[in-house]
Amino acid sequence: MFYLKKKIEIAGSHRLDLDYESPCKNIHGHNWLITVYCKSEKLNENGMVVDFKIIEELIHNKLDHKNLNEVLGFNPTAENIAVWVVKTVPFCYKAKVIDEVIYEL
Repeated sequence: MFYLKKKIEIAGSHRLDLDYESPCKNIHGHNWLITVYCKSEKLNENGMVVDFKIIEELIHNKLDHKNLNEVLGFNPTAENIAVWVVKTVPFCYKAKVIDEVIYEL
């Protein structure tokens, strides 16, 4: 079995459709770190599970610096984004979506 892990950083905005009052109902932004996990029993004709360029095109190019409500068509919670990544990227079996903001001196 061959395994691939690709980390992608995106910045984007969204608002959440929630059944309770929350400031997240208002449009706001995040810096997300999305980790894509793919696996395959064999490599393709180029010796890869899936080309990093394909992952970048499917995830980064579609989501980075965008309003996720406009481009995804569903309530863009971190959980729903992770499901979408697994369904979108070939051979993807797991995705991690976290809001990561780090400041260090």
